[in-house]
Amino acid sequence: QVQLVESGGGLVLPGGSLRLSCAASGRTFSNYAMGWFRQAPGKERVFVAAISRRGGSTYYADSVNGRFTMSRDNAKNTVYLQMNNLKPEDTAVYYCAAANVLGYYDIPRLHSEYTSWGQGTQVTVSS
Repeated sequence: QVQLVESGGGLVLPGGSLRLSCAASGRTFSNYAMGWFRQAPGKERVFVAAISRRGGSTYYADSVNGRFTMSRDNAKNTVYLQMNNLKPEDTAVYYCAAANVLGYYDIPRLHSEYTSWGQGTQVTVSS
């Protein structure tokens, strides 16, 4: 298990940008594929983006593809989500998650594949 702490959420105008960070503890960060999920009020938690163990592969939900970019810095035990051209429908609590996978290029997309979760950070897009 790895401990995860998200930061960087806040209030932003439509069309604006935010960069979320997720800091992980432990010495085995590079063993984990990482993901971002989000949950809007009254809705299910949904997949947003994922990145492989060494950052060589990424995958995005259709709703954010072309606007969001996920990256990681294994030397800093940190994963990022750069969010551009934000829309009101992006408003949600954003969660960082880790999946302990064997393959260097594995990209988990399901809730059940992630075993560690951060506490979440609120992103509100509103005028």
